[in-house]
Amino acid sequence: MTERPKVIEKPDVLEQPDILKPQPPAPLVTFPIEVVVPEVRQQTPAVGQRATRADGRLHGLGQTKYIDDMYFPNMLFAKIKRAGIASAHIKSIDTKEAEAMPGVIAVITGRDIPCNSFGPSLKDQPVLADKRVFHAGDGVAAVAAVTEQIATEALEKIKVEYEPITPVLDPLESLKLETPGVHAPSSNIYGHKVIKKGDVEKAFAESDRVFEGTFRTQMVEHVPLEPYACIAQWDANGRVTVYSTLGRITLGRADVARTLGIPMSRIRIVATVVGGNFGGKNEIRAEPAMALLSKKTGRPVKCVFTRAEEFTSSTTRHPLIMDYKTGVTKQGKILGRKIRLVLDGGAYCSWSETTLGKACILSAGPYNIENLYAEAFVVYTNKTMTGAMRGFGAPQVCFAYESHMDDIAKALGIDPLEIRLLNAFDEGSLSPTSQKLHSVVVKESLLRAAKRFGWNGIGNGGNGNGA
Repeated sequence: MTERPKVIEKPDVLEQPDILKPQPPAPLVTFPIEVVVPEVRQQTPAVGQRATRADGRLHGLGQTKYIDDMYFPNMLFAKIKRAGIASAHIKSIDTKEAEAMPGVIAVITGRDIPCNSFGPSLKDQPVLADKRVFHAGDGVAAVAAVTEQIATEALEKIKVEYEPITPVLDPLESLKLETPGVHAPSSNIYGHKVIKKGDVEKAFAESDRVFEGTFRTQMVEHVPLEPYACIAQWDANGRVTVYSTLGRITLGRADVARTLGIPMSRIRIVATVVGGNFGGKNEIRAEPAMALLSKKTGRPVKCVFTRAEEFTSSTTRHPLIMDYKTGVTKQGKILGRKIRLVLDGGAYCSWSETTLGKACILSAGPYNIENLYAEAFVVYTNKTMTGAMRGFGAPQVCFAYESHMDDIAKALGIDPLEIRLLNAFDEGSLSPTSQKLHSVVVKESLLRAAKRFGWNGIGNGGNGNGA
């Protein structure tokens, strides 16, 4: 018997797939969705773990290309003539003999700079000194030649006539109002900050002992293995590309635009691999001069500082003179502290205003002091300019207030650890500027360090004096 075929009836309307069917409206979601906040001191899970640096292999094999490893076709080499005198008027600059040398392609002076001033805050630095020299490392002319040797020899052919001015070298002398301003007619004091809390004079009157001390720190150069360097070249559309060791290329781009008098849209700054910075490459140095030499010659121009130039013509750490006066009880409790800081800013402002503020705020140390008066000044001198360096004023004042604490502890016959534990910040303590502090572990850190070191009999021995 033959089975009859099944008949499949077709629906009048084809059934639509689910994706084409009208979808119900999505439920309303209240934003922001709950954000997971990491627990305190748990934000860095990578700490303590082995991690491979992306550039580690190239560094280890010596294959990293720094700016001095870069070369462009027809590239010229530039050198900058330094003033060699701390303070003087420039009467004349004669570059004719240098320009006539075989191999010298171009020479420029400060008069060739469209806007000859720059700086991260005050615009008080010249690219090349034109009428006035403010410190011995000031550049007064720049030479581009086919070799570094020819460029260096050409510097000796540039004749500069100076009218010397008595330099201001002592920051305390500069602080005096009657001292002639380095940047006349402006005052030598170009930054000032005061922090006042409670009644410090009353605290001194109520103290069992009052201690005073003066502490000084010196000028420090960063000494990166790679000195400051840059390369500039223009394209046919009137745009300049600058390869530089700058750590802050956005600020540098603004300064280059200002000094060249062109829009930032026509400037490209390429940050190269930096062989050490520590704050010393935070602002432009030779970039505008190299850009002008490149424009004048139509060729790429490279400039690399010598080690001597790093010491005389880049920024250094601020030297500070720090006066401390502290009133304490017989037990070592601090009742009041008065501080005066004088920062030697050198010839130009650079990052001095930032350094001044941080130094003043941190000058009291990590201690609960109800009565405080801290005053800080930064002044011009005719010395190598100071600027950014790791810590921005914190290392200098730390040296002062901790040395001062040691002196007080010794005079009172108190263990140096004990006097710090008595006065140190706790959770919720207020800073000198009334900032409420969180995650404070000063005392815990001191105790852990003391235990590991064996200080005062804590941990693995010790004879009570840290030996």
